[in-house]
Amino acid sequence: MRLGIATLIIAYVLSQFYRAFLAVMTPALKADLGATPEDLARASGAWFLVFALMQIPVGWGLDNIGPRKVAAGLLALGGAGGAALFAVASTPDHILYAMVLIGIGCSPVLMASYFIFARMYSPAVFGTLAGMVIGFGSLGNIAGALPMALAVEQFGWRACLWALAAVTLVVAALIMVTVDNPPKVTAEDGAKKGSVLDLLKMPALWAIFPIMFVNYTAAAGLRGSWAGPYLRDVYGLDTTGIGWATMAIALAMVIGSFAYGPLDRIFKTRKWVIFPGNLIAVALVFLLWAAPDAGVWRVSLTMAAIGLFAASFPLIMAHGRSFYPPHLVGRGVTLMNMFGIGGVGIFQYASASVFKSAQGPDVSVTAPYQAVFLFFAVPGLIGCLLYLFSQDRTD
Repeated sequence: MRLGIATLIIAYVLSQFYRAFLAVMTPALKADLGATPEDLARASGAWFLVFALMQIPVGWGLDNIGPRKVAAGLLALGGAGGAALFAVASTPDHILYAMVLIGIGCSPVLMASYFIFARMYSPAVFGTLAGMVIGFGSLGNIAGALPMALAVEQFGWRACLWALAAVTLVVAALIMVTVDNPPKVTAEDGAKKGSVLDLLKMPALWAIFPIMFVNYTAAAGLRGSWAGPYLRDVYGLDTTGIGWATMAIALAMVIGSFAYGPLDRIFKTRKWVIFPGNLIAVALVFLLWAAPDAGVWRVSLTMAAIGLFAASFPLIMAHGRSFYPPHLVGRGVTLMNMFGIGGVGIFQYASASVFKSAQGPDVSVTAPYQAVFLFFAVPGLIGCLLYLFSQDRTD
């Protein structure tokens, strides 16, 4: 099983890469296809939206088919197929369609490992294991920054996408060979029939959904879409400069994922680790909105700090996991993931319209980006405040 988990982590590296690599290709895609920041924001948003919508069927598949076939099949067809479509893109619309396919392909890989953890390990260590997967998987976030920028400059973006299609297909095959499905929970084990509707009837989860919905929106939005155009338009950075800045965000997110994982066991609380961390992240987004021209070093460090403090996703997942009945673990982790990734998708997609509506002949170059930052910050604050009504649980 350890080899299978390692393979799923490699697949999650690809998932993290695919959700973040558009930012550094902004100059190349604009030059070759005429892709605007709004086009890339919509394409990134589409990835997250379809990823979120897939969580319901993926949850059913994990509970009824098992993680091996679900993860391998979708990654091969959607992930590799989408990368191949991207490689032959001739319009911004083709990028959108490719990102939709890639989102479908990546949708089961993280939840497959979480499903295995939830079935085979104690809930007390779920947060640590979940943070470990995201921490290692976030190497893909780093690879989608400076290394991808350098590869695009050296080989061209089309050659890079063809290589990614081949790698994705190989990883899908490895999942099929190495991953073992955990034992199913049967009626003899005391399980009851149920569905995602049973989870939605649990008041404890409804206090966690809001912060899950907004937790990742600003960090993912900056890293995946807006950092590139913002640093190019306001500070004149080229592809390599954008790559360095986005790599700093990615590294901060890796550190944050590892740091958050065991904190619930150290402090004997999840709620009072998650709340202050997210509140600091929201405050930093407000700072970015208030001072978007503070200097390239200051704004880059601010964006990195947002990535660090917003990396509580695994701990929020662990908080929700503590309330799931055993026979609904698959649908439970995917339902929570749907809220998290769905929030990113909705905000990413809508941020393109926010950016466009803030443009005009008499506005500063920073104004449209300030509108986007504020669009991320206000809901983030609301989500933090609603989370105060949640029930703390560490078992």
